Amino acid sequence: MDIKKIKEHIDNVLIETNFDFLGKKKIGKVRDIYEQKDKLILVSTDRHSSFDRIIAHIPFKGQILTQSSIFWFNETKDIIQNHMLESPDPNVIIAKKCEVLPIEVVPRAYITGSTNTSLWTLYQKGQRDFGNFTLPDGLRKNQKLEKIVLTLTTKSDEHDEPLTPNEALKRGLVTKELWEEIAKVSLELFKRFQLASERAGFILVDTKYEFGLDEKGKLILIDEIHTPDSARWYKAATYRELFDKGMEQQYFDKEFLRLWFKDNCDPYKDEILPKAPPELVAELSRRYIEIYETITGQPFEHDFSQPIIKRIRNNLNIK
Repeated sequence: MDIKKIKEHIDNVLIETNFDFLGKKKIGKVRDIYEQKDKLILVSTDRHSSFDRIIAHIPFKGQILTQSSIFWFNETKDIIQNHMLESPDPNVIIAKKCEVLPIEVVPRAYITGSTNTSLWTLYQKGQRDFGNFTLPDGLRKNQKLEKIVLTLTTKSDEHDEPLTPNEALKRGLVTKELWEEIAKVSLELFKRFQLASERAGFILVDTKYEFGLDEKGKLILIDEIHTPDSARWYKAATYRELFDKGMEQQYFDKEFLRLWFKDNCDPYKDEILPKAPPELVAELSRRYIEIYETITGQPFEHDFSQPIIKRIRNNLNIK
């Protein structure tokens, strides 16, 4: 989809849903979640979250997140099973309920980031020992690490906090055996995604995984997988030149919009944030679509014949 088409639909966004009769509603950073007896209805909106708050609404984003997750849930079943049951609408996944593990795992191949929990932010503050790995002095932003490392944060709807595997064990968040399984699976998933990204001309920087336990106590993948919200990429063709010049990379994720906010306000402290420029919002939408189509090989198709909320109602048989 070209940028002109996106700009024409810049205000055609799904901000929230109100389907309370579907079950108890929980509002996440991006998703509206409806809880039923044995399953969850996950509706991906176009809300754009960074710095622990909503900073913009991005056209077509909810659909891209959903379709990316569906593709990769299906492509990684041989590594780990997941919570997806079906998808009755392009923005909706129906998932089985499980016991959610209170950690998020982020495999990282490069050091970068702009949020308080990012590896680069912590490194700039002087941290070198991250519990399960240490980093040498003298690293530069966006530099490739000697090996893929795993970082953890607490899973929270408000403020995620970094922690080490040992801290997670001491707090009783996971057992030693469970952590070893999570670490193994996370690296397998990341390496598969890394290869797919390379084939498409992108460098996979990092990505996030969330896990749960099913009714039999078996580890499963939950939430989302390999989406432009949960992963970071550089454009492979320009990486070396930009890195050598000390310039920011061509991000195909939400990092470049994060950087605009960092340059124009304090997104953690300012009560009211400036409105994201429409051209940046449209460009982020275009990049999300490009990364989805290029890596999955699937065309992005949107139904322009009706409002998103009406389409969801129809597909969920909501009168």
